[in-house]
Amino acid sequence: MSDARNPGGNARPVVRETSTSRTLHFSAVTIQSRMDLADPDALALKYTRTMMGFLLLQPAPRLVTMIGLGGGSLAKFCHRYLPAARVEVVEIDAAVIALRDAFLVPPDGPRFRVIHGDGAQHVRRRATRPDALLVDGFDDEGQPARLCSQRFYDHCYSMLNTGGVMAVNLHQGDHEYDEHIDRIHRSFHDAVLVIDDDESSNSVVLACRGPALEAPVRGVERCIRALDPVAATQLAETFETVGRAIEERRNA
Repeated sequence: MSDARNPGGNARPVVRETSTSRTLHFSAVTIQSRMDLADPDALALKYTRTMMGFLLLQPAPRLVTMIGLGGGSLAKFCHRYLPAARVEVVEIDAAVIALRDAFLVPPDGPRFRVIHGDGAQHVRRRATRPDALLVDGFDDEGQPARLCSQRFYDHCYSMLNTGGVMAVNLHQGDHEYDEHIDRIHRSFHDAVLVIDDDESSNSVVLACRGPALEAPVRGVERCIRALDPVAATQLAETFETVGRAIEERRNA
């Protein structure tokens, strides 16, 4: 794979395709995003399904904000299966945005838009008040420092609506992984749930602005019934995993 850099200094994203899938890469060894050619809106990677576990804590978001577009897996899923929600995606790399058609990312419209901008600045400005904030911003060197600082997580907390949930994808191999977790705990006053992905080296952190982790949550079956059957099938295991983690936290 070429190590060419784009004008912003990041490795230029590369698309690879097989007979069944299309993938986005920033390095030769890491898959940033995968799209199933037979089901382009499906969440092909487990960590993306785990991030959607936020629905168990915030089942009816009116606005979902995402930091990092990648191949658009989460953006497409939310746009299709959360019809009452608006979705905004902030992506700093114009070269990634230029690939949106290759990954069948919807065009901008009343319910969906991709913003070319710095996610850390977007969160700091608090131009909108999302009910769900999904942070999945990586480049070829990992998670940028501006997307995992104490100040960033403080701004995420302030940006969210009361009752809102942040879902963050973290790489367990990051040498500051434990510090990232500690920062989220500090910013969100310990209203935090960490779920490890047993298929990869990712962890998904769910953090709440408000008492969602302490209050009775919407039951797994109720969440499943509220979704389109296709989406419910994809997320059933995730809801069970998140539900168990919530109970274990409460009983600890």
